Amino acid sequence: MMKTNCQDSISNPLLISVVIVDDHKILVEGLEQIINDSGKAQVIDRAYSVAECREMLKRCNPDILMLDVSLSDGNGIELCAEICQNYPAINILMLTSYAESSVIVRAMDAGALGYVLKNAMSDEIIEGVLTVASGKKFFCDEAHTLLKSAIKVPVTLSARETEVLKLIVEGLSMREIAEKLFLSYETVRSYGKYLHMKLDVHNTASLVRKAIEQKFI
Repeated sequence: MMKTNCQDSISNPLLISVVIVDDHKILVEGLEQIINDSGKAQVIDRAYSVAECREMLKRCNPDILMLDVSLSDGNGIELCAEICQNYPAINILMLTSYAESSVIVRAMDAGALGYVLKNAMSDEIIEGVLTVASGKKFFCDEAHTLLKSAIKVPVTLSARETEVLKLIVEGLSMREIAEKLFLSYETVRSYGKYLHMKLDVHNTASLVRKAIEQKFI
């Protein structure tokens, strides 16, 4: 089946076409306005999960795909690798809150051309879109600084991350951890996803094993 180019959403075919994949709808709306107001690019579609992204790409062929590292139903870095393999003409710009050099390196290894943190200024986001659209690599200032200082810098965990990890190793569920630490379930779930990302593991068993082997607890 031949893909269309989301023609109904394209107001100006001369602009860079962008799709956004992020599970925070308010953020997506803000990004869409920033991009559309730039006069250089336009958002032609959006998805809020890995599953929605896969369906979207059946009908869309954008120049740029802006992708979050962590989605509600999967890992954005793994999705990045999948998209690069199946849709090599699409250039990927990661847009995320993960300010970790190890995560940046993994995203680039998966095929992303750029990495921008969500606290970046509007001009920096647009610069990232334009640079990646031209096929060149782009890092926001903070990501660039993190990469320069990444050599031989070990993964470190905050006190709260260590606390959550210790309880995971003890066998507590996310809801049990939330109750024990007086945190919301979503907050603890976010800590869990972040721990998986920082320690480069894909399931709880691997997380526990790595936590013990590398003496994080």
